[in-house]
Amino acid sequence: MDQAKARSQTLTLDFTEDRALTEMMRMRVSSLQRSGQKRQEGERLLLPNEAVYRLDFPSQELLFQRWIFSLHAHGRVTITGISQHWTPDLTHLMSRQLLEPIGTFWRNVVDPPDSPLKCLEADMQEFGERIAELAKVRRVMYFLLAFKEGAEAGHLSCAIQFTAHN
Repeated sequence: MDQAKARSQTLTLDFTEDRALTEMMRMRVSSLQRSGQKRQEGERLLLPNEAVYRLDFPSQELLFQRWIFSLHAHGRVTITGISQHWTPDLTHLMSRQLLEPIGTFWRNVVDPPDSPLKCLEADMQEFGERIAELAKVRRVMYFLLAFKEGAEAGHLSCAIQFTAHN
């Protein structure tokens, strides 16, 4: 009975690409390039190897447990959280809105495909705890995922596991 109750309190949230927001941010970059304008001071423009992902929180009382991450190839994926309520249709993303630390997972080209992914564990622990803290005051959180060194979105599966407090 206790094990069944413990399982029901575990919540796994998948990072899902927000294609509309990614496209909107790409349009901002394109618009600036076409018009010859420069970004606003402090504005953070989306790079070609980045995409916007989101987490939707069905509960606001969460305790971080672990990351669930798989990359079906080699490469590096960097996850940067956005600390404020950010609405790219109304406001531009500013560098001061980006969370520290960032999360990074990678597998080197020389590593076997079935080898575990590498990460900076202390940073990933702190990052997960910060996400749980921010979940207390919001229902959605946005992230920039950067794909480097051969990593591709199609080879990625990323989720975060919490314990929900009732």
